[in-house]
Amino acid sequence: MLENKTISSLVREMESADVDGITTISKYVKHDHRECLEKIDCYINSKHTSGEYDSQGREKPSFNIVTSARNITHRATDIDRKNIRIVPSKLADEMTSFLATVLLQEWMRKHAFGKFLNEWGLSLATYGSTILKFVEKDGELFSEVMPWNRMIVDAVDFDSNPRIEKLWLTPSQLLKKEGYDKDMVMKLIDAQEVRETTDGQDKDDKDGYIPIYEIHGELPLAYLTGDPEDEIIYEQQMYALSFLESKENDDEYDDYVLYKGRESKDPYMITHLIKTDGRTLSIGAVENLFQAQWMQNHSAKVIKDNLDLSSKIIFQTSDGTFVGKNVLNDMFTGDILRHKQGEPLTQLNNRADIIAQQSYQTQWKQLGDEITGISAAMRGESAKSGTAWRDTEARLQENHSLFELMTENKSIDIKYMLTQYIIPFVKKGMDTAEEIMPILEEHQINFIDSKFIPNEAIRRSNQKIKDAVLSGQAFSKEQQDEDIALATDSITNAMKSMGNRRPFKPSDVSDKTWKEILKDLEWDLEYEITGEARDTQIAADTLTKVLQFIANKQGMPMSPQEKLVFDKILSITGAVSPLEMSQVANQPENQLENQQAVPQGGQVDTAKLTQPTQ
Repeated sequence: MLENKTISSLVREMESADVDGITTISKYVKHDHRECLEKIDCYINSKHTSGEYDSQGREKPSFNIVTSARNITHRATDIDRKNIRIVPSKLADEMTSFLATVLLQEWMRKHAFGKFLNEWGLSLATYGSTILKFVEKDGELFSEVMPWNRMIVDAVDFDSNPRIEKLWLTPSQLLKKEGYDKDMVMKLIDAQEVRETTDGQDKDDKDGYIPIYEIHGELPLAYLTGDPEDEIIYEQQMYALSFLESKENDDEYDDYVLYKGRESKDPYMITHLIKTDGRTLSIGAVENLFQAQWMQNHSAKVIKDNLDLSSKIIFQTSDGTFVGKNVLNDMFTGDILRHKQGEPLTQLNNRADIIAQQSYQTQWKQLGDEITGISAAMRGESAKSGTAWRDTEARLQENHSLFELMTENKSIDIKYMLTQYIIPFVKKGMDTAEEIMPILEEHQINFIDSKFIPNEAIRRSNQKIKDAVLSGQAFSKEQQDEDIALATDSITNAMKSMGNRRPFKPSDVSDKTWKEILKDLEWDLEYEITGEARDTQIAADTLTKVLQFIANKQGMPMSPQEKLVFDKILSITGAVSPLEMSQVANQPENQLENQQAVPQGGQVDTAKLTQPTQ
């Protein structure tokens, strides 16, 4: 029941659980969500959880093995914006999918989506899981990779519980926040003061900054309305608030709710490389190496101490003059020793034997590589002399199979971003018939030119025929063919002058707006997302054999069985997309097809435009 519970008390409970809570996953497995995040940050920055100095004040070395594992995981699972394409699920959607891909790539280019993908990939490789935030503001969609140190979430179930983002804002930033209750903001600013402990030390660690909690989630409507009957009704809501300890009672708080209201969509989504059951935070490359990293640091410290000891010149004697003296602290090389006559003074054999420690250290490093699925070849190390290249390739392929699973999971997350956030936003801004002129790739230019140039040439020729007929002049078939050839050359030269850009308007496809053309786009089409990490040697071999096969055909069309196997080989290897192959223009054939597709009026039959080139 929410009778004595406020949204601010919910925030305080979740923050306390985030700091001190430990989750029981099974009988022998406990998980401390916040401690795990802190340890990841500690190791990735080459720090020690037990401090930087030992009990004698000596600096402890950090033998960092987690950063390289993180970087390799990042590279092996990288996805670039050029690898994101929309493909048709049926033949009739070929033109729509092409236009959708062009519009999507143009949006990603303008909004630096490639940078966002890189930041997301690095965060995933570091933590195993990453929270993303998509917010629409001032007519723009902003995507952000959320730092874990700003997020307060349930350690077990992310989706079914509120998400809290803790911000530190200055008074001026608070006053600029749109939608915030200005009176409540002023009360919060006026209530700020430097609070001190009993011994006069400041309690606040951020002078001039005010902590603000931004809460999103499906919450009881009673938080919003104050009506007890609404406790069983849950809706997506957002709150922004802060609180201070009450001056009258240390066990109470003064709450400041700056904003509250409903929202149409949850701005947060969580992504995983490989999801871990029973945890919000999955196990990433760094956490997999917790034990190995600790043992590496321990071994490095032992080796360093042994080397420091062996660098000292230590003497031993039975002379009572030296009783109680610590040679390591009191003596330096070159000191003159005075001792009784007849008493021996011999050098102590303190030679360091670190081979065993290095062997022990190597065992842990090998174990870490096995856990993370990283081979020596992936780290850029040369293979041992006499190792066959194909053996190294086979090992690399086996290692990459694990990262392919992670890349596939990232692809699924990108599809969710597209369907839930990006494409719906792009469509909002496309309620227009204005011309766009995006930057295209070579196969996209060939696709557009193969559709546009023949039809435009025929349209111009048809217009000349129409004008000739109306003026009573004759226009022979030979004249028409010659006129089409001249128009084709003229249009081709004009298109080449545009470089890698082409203009588009909805009227080129239909009489609708972009928004109408792209209606239900996110659900009617399919998404093809591939990673950058692919075997270039296999791809090159495949392309070489494909080229030989095409040359041997000498222009003869493939049989249905040959084309099926041909497309299957290209799809499996990922060397080139069958769709790209189908978009390679065969100019004479396209002219003939499109000439049949265009009636005397000069209007392009878009149904015929979508027929693929064989």
